[in-house]
Formats: sequence, C-alpha cells, structure tokens
Amino acid sequence: MILSDKTLQAMLSAETLKITPLDPNQIQPASVDIRLGNTFSVVEDSPSGMINMENEIRYKTITCDTYILLPNQFVLATTLEFFDLPDDLTAFVEGRSSLGRMGLFIQNAGWVDPGFKGEITLELYNANRCAIELKAGRRIGQLVFAKMDAPALNPYNGKYQGQKGATGSRVFLDHENRF
Repeated sequence: MILSDKTLQAMLSAETLKITPLDPNQIQPASVDIRLGNTFSVVEDSPSGMINMENEIRYKTITCDTYILLPNQFVLATTLEFFDLPDDLTAFVEGRSSLGRMGLFIQNAGWVDPGFKGEITLELYNANRCAIELKAGRRIGQLVFAKMDAPALNPYNGKYQGQKGATGSRVFLDHENRF
C-alpha cells in the first residue's frame, strides 16, 4: 500500500520514519520531494579505458552548489536528505517529470530497502544536446513509500548502509566476485 501524506506526517511525527532535513512543504499527497545535495562523483579515467566488476572503481568527487552536466554526461549525485526507514517500509525513487522533459534522466536502483539509513545516491544522465545546470537544494525527484505486509526478516544492512555523499559503486564487494 502506498502511503498518504497523512500517514507520512504521522510517521515523521512519531519518528518511526526519519528524514533530515525536511521542510513540511516537501510532503506531497503520496510522496516526499527529494532535493539535490552538493556532492557529485564521476568515474576517473583508467589506463585501460575499461572498468570491471572485480576491482574498485575510482571516482573524482567534488563538492559544489552548482554542477554543469554536459550533454551525454553521467554523474553520481546525492540527496540533500538523510533517510532512516523502519523495517516494514520501502520506497521507490522517481525523477521529476519536469526535469525528464529537459532530457535529465534521474535514476538510482529505483528502490530503497526497509531498514536503509543514509543519503540516496542518484545516477544522473543528460540526454539533451545542451548542458544542464544542476543546483544543490533544488527538487530533483520524489520518494514514494510503501508499507510492507510484515517487517523484513533481514532489513537492509548492506554495503551502502549509512552512506553520505555521492557514493560510487561497490560492486567489487559482491560475494559472487569472490570465487
């Protein structure tokens, strides 16, 4: 079941769901607006010109209030907000339609697991022929929360738990890479 603004406000008041910082105007009828943080990461060039899933990927991370996303450029960004989800709540990340119409694709894994704590890393891609100016603090998307039928037996406690800032891939830590 997708949660309403009334339920979200009650959970935030009871602190069973925590979002900081949060302006009450961010709470929408069936979602919470998320804002762009001020850290951005891009994959560093490698001597081979290739990245793989077995080795740690190197990123260049910058902190700034304005980032110019060039045409066909990919960058990791972060939410301004830090989230702390209970064990019986999950969330979906959705980009703003108004930004999609500019050619800005906003992605993450699309899913926030129950028990997750941290800022959400966003994957941004400029599909336009013009550069797009990104400003920290601007609304970039929304989280739609869904109540689970029961608390998760194994709430999230993975490699991105507690992340802050634009966090690069940690796929090299996956167990299937350890044969």
